[in-house]
Amino acid sequence: MTTIADFEIDASTVALGETFDTLPELTCSVEQVIAAADRGLWFEGADRSELEAALEDDPTVDDIALIAADKADGQLLYDVTMGDDAIDVFELILKERGTVLSASASEGRWHLRVRFIDHDDASRLYDRLEESEASSTLKRLTELREAPSTTDRLTEKQYETLLTAFEQGYFTIPRETSMEELADELGISHQALSERFRRAYRELVLTALNGTHPTHPEDDASKPEPNQPA
Repeated sequence: MTTIADFEIDASTVALGETFDTLPELTCSVEQVIAAADRGLWFEGADRSELEAALEDDPTVDDIALIAADKADGQLLYDVTMGDDAIDVFELILKERGTVLSASASEGRWHLRVRFIDHDDASRLYDRLEESEASSTLKRLTELREAPSTTDRLTEKQYETLLTAFEQGYFTIPRETSMEELADELGISHQALSERFRRAYRELVLTALNGTHPTHPEDDASKPEPNQPA
């Protein structure tokens, strides 16, 4: 069963630890899903010279390359190659078949949301972190169904929409994506997305109430969504 795990890790106990110790105001976020040895990382809170000096002095870093600089926001994007002896959290995640949905560091702590194929993979990552002496906390573990069954109240489109919204951080506080961005991701109109959410929410409430609430004809999930094929 697909599992979403939220981890919090003491940045000083893993790769880039000395960089964060040297620059306590530094924040960092991942550019994209991790899928290679090099890490695309956005840094903010330090100018280029002091950041590069800290990274070059960090024994967990083998190499860095500046990719982009956002002068308006003061952000710097680097490809960062970790050293072989570094506790590379992202490499550990890949080994346990995890997909990094989001990763950011601030105030000396990494915050990661990772999707796993099943619960056991998430458990193995936690064990690997413990064995490597990385100071980590599993903040939340959520199990998701792999696919809706024929007995579910949600339609397939409703289920896929809620799953995408969850993975994109729509339900986090604060939200990490907007209705407009979700609609674009799903290839539907804002109105259709709003209607799909309304129908899905109602079915979830009905399920929680054990189906005791009367169903209204206008909320029939079998009706086509506005401007969408039936």
